[in-house]
Amino acid sequence: MTQHRRRLTAWLLAGVVLAVVLTLYQADRAGVNEHTAAPAATGPGTPSAPAPPTPSGSPATSGTPSPSASPSPSPTVSEPPPTTPACTSPGTCGFPDAHTTGPRIELERHDTGNMSVKKDGTVIKGWDIRGSLDIYANDVTVIDSRITSTNWWGINLRPGYSGLKVLHTTITAVPGKGPDNGGVNYAVSNMGGSSIEVGWCDISVFGNALSMGQGDLHDNYVHDIVAFRNQGGEWQHTDAVISGGGNKGRLTIRRNTLLNSTSVDKGATAAVGLFADTGVVSSVVVDGNWLAGGAYALYGGGPGATGIQVTNNVFSTQYHPAAGAYGAATAWNAGGAGNVWKGNRMSDGRPVEPPPAS
Repeated sequence: MTQHRRRLTAWLLAGVVLAVVLTLYQADRAGVNEHTAAPAATGPGTPSAPAPPTPSGSPATSGTPSPSASPSPSPTVSEPPPTTPACTSPGTCGFPDAHTTGPRIELERHDTGNMSVKKDGTVIKGWDIRGSLDIYANDVTVIDSRITSTNWWGINLRPGYSGLKVLHTTITAVPGKGPDNGGVNYAVSNMGGSSIEVGWCDISVFGNALSMGQGDLHDNYVHDIVAFRNQGGEWQHTDAVISGGGNKGRLTIRRNTLLNSTSVDKGATAAVGLFADTGVVSSVVVDGNWLAGGAYALYGGGPGATGIQVTNNVFSTQYHPAAGAYGAATAWNAGGAGNVWKGNRMSDGRPVEPPPAS
């Protein structure tokens, strides 16, 4: 009897243990299923779980493709082309003006009248000249001076002579007092057969301020040209720089401010006028200048012109929207050997394309 009870007690204990094990097993499975099948939406008042971070820490957005999807390529965004800032005036944009040209020292007045220079190597420095200079000598230098002329010219180099230098000098005239029906024609004229240098000069009033087929014209300020009727009763053509062609040497026009504010109906022609008046125009560099005014700001030499380099100039809108009354440039021989047009722009930053062949 006792043995029978012991067996019964053992079976009961085994049953209890089995029941406990089955209960724990079912509870564990139920917990796992609940966790994996938890609904995405939560009830009112229940805080929602934070969204997983997206790559590089940017917030997740709706419609984000699944990791298995191939991302579509993003469109290529091209950078806008660089623009050249507008220039408001020559001086503020690094071009010559009244502050960077003319004499640098105190001057002594000399009432020379129309004076001829005939000694080689003459140096005129610190003179305030009331008159003009006619150069019949070699290697003459005029520096840190002022010339106020009522003659045809301010300084004129005669044929057969060379080596003239005009530096840091103001060259002007008295309007209405010149010999050409009250007008004055040339601030500096090169009638010689070689190059001359004109640099850092302040030039005004003369109808054709710098007149030559060859020379080195740099860092000058040409302005306030005065219109006049010549002895023939016609309005004198006006140019800040003029060349008549037929030159045997090079003409370099670099880093100048060249303004022609006279109106077209009173003779305005150009800021730089390269004309084939006495022969074919050749070997001219027009580089890095501020050009404004005239019928066209630049006349480029016309048919047959060769070796003309027009580069990095600013065509100013200060008198006309297109720099000159009719345009920035004309008379350009695009097919001429050695002719180059590059890097030219308007003062508002627009590029200036070479004019069509005329």
